[in-house]
Amino acid sequence: MFYIIGLGLSDEKDITVRGLDAVKGAARVYLEAYTSILMVSKDRLEAFYDRPLILADRDMVETQSDEILHQADELDVALLVVGDPLGATTHTDILLRARTLGIPTRVIHNASIINAIGAAGLQLYNFGQTVSLVFFTDTWKPDSFYDRIKENADLGLHTLVLLDIKVKEQTDENLARGRKIYEPPRYMSIPLAVTQLLEIEALRQAGTLSADTTLAIALSRVGGGDAERIVAGTLAELAAQPVDAFGDPLHSLVIVGKRLHHLEVEYAEPFAVDRDRWRTVASSVYGCALD
Repeated sequence: MFYIIGLGLSDEKDITVRGLDAVKGAARVYLEAYTSILMVSKDRLEAFYDRPLILADRDMVETQSDEILHQADELDVALLVVGDPLGATTHTDILLRARTLGIPTRVIHNASIINAIGAAGLQLYNFGQTVSLVFFTDTWKPDSFYDRIKENADLGLHTLVLLDIKVKEQTDENLARGRKIYEPPRYMSIPLAVTQLLEIEALRQAGTLSADTTLAIALSRVGGGDAERIVAGTLAELAAQPVDAFGDPLHSLVIVGKRLHHLEVEYAEPFAVDRDRWRTVASSVYGCALD
């Protein structure tokens, strides 16, 4: 059996009982280590699970999956994934490969940012399409995400924006020369994300995003107890905050839709950079009835 097991959002104790049972019974256990990050070290996971973990980087998961799936038709093999197993298309792909090889599969779900985003006080059924925002370069600024944000905004729906991470990335030169030299990990910050969003708005000029009148909520380390950070405000207010105001990565950003309920405004208000401004924009721009 090939198991793909969600670890949840925070630490080694977030795994489900069902997931832990599968880990303890597996002949080999892999830890996927590039689509997201956990808040604890591999050593702590191994100590809690009482099992050695094999790190599975992008190359192994995407191009060397045969190594992971080896003998999974005879033995139990587990792949551990931060959050929920089906939060990334990479994991869907490896499940399809296993099925093609006739290997039985089982998915053990867990919490992910997709549902834990409710920590911001926004109602999950008011969210539209989730988008990803990648690091821009001088020559590459993909903007297809803007169309999804606009579609959500036109319906009054919130948009969850997942911010880019760069783990085990190579420079073009090292890649061309075949040198296994990797750049330090990079995690997109909230101020950079807002800057990139507004840059595309300036190019598109569709009126979807406004620095001074679009509300947004930034979140990091969701589910991490004291490490969790939530900051609310206009896009301009978020862009003006120091990077450390948003806590440690990973960061996510929600663009607030016009179908905003007064309970959502009130729940997020304690996290606002400027509470009066938060309420004023919610009332005058979003048309939210506040007492």
